[in-house]
Amino acid sequence: RVDLVESGGGSVQAGGSLKLSCVHSDDPYNTYYMGWFRQAPGKEREAVAVLDNDGTTSYTESVKGRFTISKDDAKRTLYLQMDNLKPEDTAMYYCAAEPSRRFSGKSYSLRHDVSAYIYWGRGTQVTVSS
Repeated sequence: RVDLVESGGGSVQAGGSLKLSCVHSDDPYNTYYMGWFRQAPGKEREAVAVLDNDGTTSYTESVKGRFTISKDDAKRTLYLQMDNLKPEDTAMYYCAAEPSRRFSGKSYSLRHDVSAYIYWGRGTQVTVSS
């Protein structure tokens, strides 16, 4: 069992910034793919950013240049720095993790597939007002 606990959500005006954190309970930390996903009311959950176990990052098109995913191995924490926030970024943001072996030899797009991840946090709400 892997526990993920998100924090850092809140309400900001458009153009503002927030930094989300996700603490990961398992060890060793580096053998997981970890990602941030979001779900807006009435919409399906979607990938926002993923960090591979080798440090490779990938982002959904709508957040490129505005969001940055990173991690601190010593703190077993995944981050999502969100700048220039827009009202359409309003959603519940979730942290997810999956053992890296799941992605070995598979399509690159699998890392952005919600169904590929077993471990999920409970989410943190981000609200952006115009």
